[in-house]
Amino acid sequence: MAELKFEITEHIGVLSGNDKGWSKELNMVSWNEREPKYDLRDWSSDHTKMSKGVTLTKEELDALKQLIADL
Repeated sequence: MAELKFEITEHIGVLSGNDKGWSKELNMVSWNEREPKYDLRDWSSDHTKMSKGVTLTKEELDALKQLIADL
């Protein structure tokens, strides 16, 4: 399996945390040296391990924001 390359280019915020030191965060992440996208997932405290998550473009994030506003 090929190595996954990532770089957190901007830390936007933490939504929640747990007693194991992991936190659900919204960040801008560049995956495999591509253009950074909005990324929502759990990260270990040192940001070396991550859970499965959701990666969104600006347009997708705007659409999600509108869906939430309409609730």
